Amino acid sequence: MQIVQSKAVISGGLSGLGLAVAKHIVNAGGQAALLDINDSASAAVLAELGDNVRFIQADVSNEAQIEAAVAEATAWMGSVNVAVSCAGILGAGRVLGREAPMRLDNFSRTIQVNLIGTFNLAKSAAAQMQQNEPGEDGERGVIINTASVAAYEGQIGQAAYSASKGGVVGMTLPMAREFTRFGIRVMTIAPGVFHTPMVDGMPADVQAALGAKIPFPSRLGQPAEFASLAGHIIENRYLNGTTIRLDGGTRLEPK
Repeated sequence: MQIVQSKAVISGGLSGLGLAVAKHIVNAGGQAALLDINDSASAAVLAELGDNVRFIQADVSNEAQIEAAVAEATAWMGSVNVAVSCAGILGAGRVLGREAPMRLDNFSRTIQVNLIGTFNLAKSAAAQMQQNEPGEDGERGVIINTASVAAYEGQIGQAAYSASKGGVVGMTLPMAREFTRFGIRVMTIAPGVFHTPMVDGMPADVQAALGAKIPFPSRLGQPAEFASLAGHIIENRYLNGTTIRLDGGTRLEPK
């Protein structure tokens, strides 16, 4: 489909990668419902992006809230044909910390938000997409998940985060295979180190050191570059069932 045809639901849509995708879609003429757990930035985002966006407060780890949010988005836009999962948490911590082993609820919460939250949005959106009229090649929609290069080279202190993102990578192909009969594609992007609110809160010298470790270009990724790839996935119907690394050629070191 063309981006201008997008009727998207985007989790984590008020900041970082999710907001960049929303801007990319809206600037191209599409519509986007922005799902986020915190509404503190909603007024500013809505004022910037205009009438083709709507904010819906929802927690991706809550099944009922996401089902209701997708239903609300569908009622507003008339249908949903794009779903982008960008909500996530770091869940950093060593399994055997200095004071005590990692608490299980820390590990579980990371899985709940990053993996189960991604599944929640994907399955709720797909349930709506299967009702769409088919377009070219019988396409009814596309789901774009966000993993991380940590799914492949998790660092010390990333056991929970890497497990959650590895799960996102792992479910991409079987989900894509299942949805073929509905004409729904499933893709995942695995970004490297990007400028996001979490990274931008680090000291400038730390950000510079992170960027220097990236082969080329030796800098942190820009959210607009993530959004550009998401836009290409939306438009390229032959992309399906795989994960694309977007990382400047970096490979994470042990720590």
